[in-house]
Amino acid sequence: MKKALVLAAACALGLGVAMPAQAGGFNVKRCKACHAVNKDKAGPAWKKVAEAYGSAEALAAVFKSGFKVEDRKMIQKEPKWKSKAGLMTGQYKKMIKGHEDEAAKALFDAVARGKI
Repeated sequence: MKKALVLAAACALGLGVAMPAQAGGFNVKRCKACHAVNKDKAGPAWKKVAEAYGSAEALAAVFKSGFKVEDRKMIQKEPKWKSKAGLMTGQYKKMIKGHEDEAAKALFDAVARGKI
């Protein structure tokens, strides 16, 4: 199975197919509905999120603590995001909870690559 995944990734890279940013079992494909790397959409640009937290470990710690509104640095930096807090809490419960480390790493990987 592992060889098949490596082969598929190599083929995709050889064909120029973009692999979605992911870490472990977490894929950020669904996050694109509300986030982009370099611009605000319904949610803040991931580049801003990465700058606010500084590391995947720091972001994962906020996820692991329950993603409390008062711990979200983007709301502290830009209060306009507070109105979206409920929406993101729902997405956290559906997608991130249980995958905190992978989700944080995938976000930082996407920022490093310049695309989700």
